[in-house]
Amino acid sequence: MLSATDLANPEVANLVPYEPGKPIDDVARELGLEPGSIIKLASNENPIGPSPKALEAIRNTLPSLHFYPDGAGYHLRNGIAGVFGLELKNVVLGNGSNEIIELAYHSFTRPGQHEIVTSENAFAVYELMAQLFGVGCTKVKEKDGFHQDLDAILAAITPKTRLVFVASPNNPTGTRIPNDALDRFLDALPDHVVAVIDEAYYEFLDNPPDTLRAVREGKKVILMRTFSKIQGLAGLRIGYALTTTEISGLLERSRQPFNTNMLAQAAALAALQDTEHQKKTKEMTDAGRLRLQEAFTRMGRKFVPSEANFVLVEVGDAASVFKKLQAKGIIVRSMVSYRLPAWIRVSIGTPAQLDLFLAELPGALPTA
Repeated sequence: MLSATDLANPEVANLVPYEPGKPIDDVARELGLEPGSIIKLASNENPIGPSPKALEAIRNTLPSLHFYPDGAGYHLRNGIAGVFGLELKNVVLGNGSNEIIELAYHSFTRPGQHEIVTSENAFAVYELMAQLFGVGCTKVKEKDGFHQDLDAILAAITPKTRLVFVASPNNPTGTRIPNDALDRFLDALPDHVVAVIDEAYYEFLDNPPDTLRAVREGKKVILMRTFSKIQGLAGLRIGYALTTTEISGLLERSRQPFNTNMLAQAAALAALQDTEHQKKTKEMTDAGRLRLQEAFTRMGRKFVPSEANFVLVEVGDAASVFKKLQAKGIIVRSMVSYRLPAWIRVSIGTPAQLDLFLAELPGALPTA
């Protein structure tokens, strides 16, 4: 008798699901800890929480939950377009920026015919989506300590390549692409390739690149951004793409109706306009990142200098350190699933959270 798995698409049956950072409730249940005693430094979330203006927008929207959301996301898209000097048709909303990745695959790839190119230590979902869609994935080695090698990425492009994924800052390494190098890369891409630039951590950069120039010039580029990081709305799943009107029309054809909910749209618009909350978050992140990197230096631990809201640090045995810290109520991200078994990624938390992490880390490290 055939099983359901026998009938399944092989791309689905053979897929190893994405492993996110462990939720606080899971750790509390597994270890018998109080949820309030656990700190999560695993998923690059905003430790000070959402903008108060976003919370107010949610409260004001609650009485309307019996209606479907605006399927076109007019007010949010218009607000985003206004902030960046674009037109409404340059903006596509996604259920998190993860959905934008999926829409790009739907729009530009065919199974068994096309390929994508990215870096070896890129966000895992780029490769997972390639597997799900039956698309080849070429992963290019990085250079100079976890930096994306744009020349090597260009060299890896073939006539079958349809999408190229780069990120600045990159997750999980925290490294950025120099502005001039990114400009040259976008100018050098062949005509048959669409560049997807993941800018989930864009707001944490000092001197960010003017990637919008590529959109205004009509290049085949999709800029992915999110409200999950500096705006602190990860639980609402809301992200967006900035792109040309031609590409946005294709992405819009690919998405599901009502893909972003009413609360997410209202909260995101309010958060977008709360520049004070974003400024406060960046200042705390900058200070916390410096503190972590200085502490790792004193400990003699190798780390990747970061320009995001997390730091990648070498700890010898990531799985062991992860478990020991978790037993103390501290959730970090083991990089074993990223094929970096000696590294963990630590999100920037509040000063009090970093106090606890730095106090417990030495006892969790392997003995010499």
